[in-house]
Amino acid sequence: MPEFDLPIEALRTYRPPRDEPPDFDLFWKQTLADARRHDVNVRCVPVDSGLATVDTFDVTFAGYGGHPVHAWLIVPRNRTGRLPCYVQYVGYGGGRGHVTEHLLWASAGYAHLVMDARGQGADTPDPVPADGGEPAHVTRGSQDPATYYYRRLFTDAVRCVEAARTLDRIDPAGIVVGGVSQGGGIGLAVAALDPAVTALLCDVPFLCHWPRAVRLALRPPYADVADLCARLRHRAEAVLNTLRYFDGLHFAARATAPAVFSAALRDQTCPPSTVFAAYNHYAGPKHMIVFPFNDHEGGGAPHAHWQTRHFATLLAGSAI
Repeated sequence: MPEFDLPIEALRTYRPPRDEPPDFDLFWKQTLADARRHDVNVRCVPVDSGLATVDTFDVTFAGYGGHPVHAWLIVPRNRTGRLPCYVQYVGYGGGRGHVTEHLLWASAGYAHLVMDARGQGADTPDPVPADGGEPAHVTRGSQDPATYYYRRLFTDAVRCVEAARTLDRIDPAGIVVGGVSQGGGIGLAVAALDPAVTALLCDVPFLCHWPRAVRLALRPPYADVADLCARLRHRAEAVLNTLRYFDGLHFAARATAPAVFSAALRDQTCPPSTVFAAYNHYAGPKHMIVFPFNDHEGGGAPHAHWQTRHFATLLAGSAI
């Protein structure tokens, strides 16, 4: 499909106003305070992956509500001391997967912590019942910010960084967060909610500029929200109000760590204007990489490799 969103010249200056709830900061302060009433309770169990060049561990920690959340920790074998770490959040509908899917960062000499997504992956259930039988994660509990699915997942993600800082393989002063699509949107939220994060890698992020995204995106997950509002028109106003508490634009305005974003100009899942809206509101040092002819796959494996080669620059405290 050809480009369907704003032209690149307009995208570079696209900075829509933020419709921010007045209690946004209080909502997240109380949410994280509630989570921290539970000890983070980190467990790190060695796993025999059958691989000769990395050590792997099944990490479990207490996320939202004290619920156990799993993550893979992969580190290069025979390295001593604490390593800088990439804490990665996964894309929508997936989980942490298999260890062999995550060998790049350890191969580059870094620690790599891959968080499972509650209810999406196979290893971390979401104990909170689905709201009204809604099958899509993006619409579960969407009538109220307090019950929305992403309140739990964002909280898990912050707690994952807190867990990482307790692990003796990881340098607590060298933690970079991020991911692709849903993972990028989660990383953006964490960069705002945990100011001690060192840097952010935010690729074709989901969860940004909801008012435009649900009207423009041609595919789920945003299209699932539009479908809900079409089927249950009496719920639309409450749903759109809930999403104001989970908009990447508001997190971007609060995040100050160096960041690298990417956008794909033919992206029908996370339209480029929604990505640029978050990027243009981002408060810290930043750099945007554009893929003019790509859809939601973005930069793929070559871009991830490029990130490992420039990781040291981010760890030093400046954008690439």
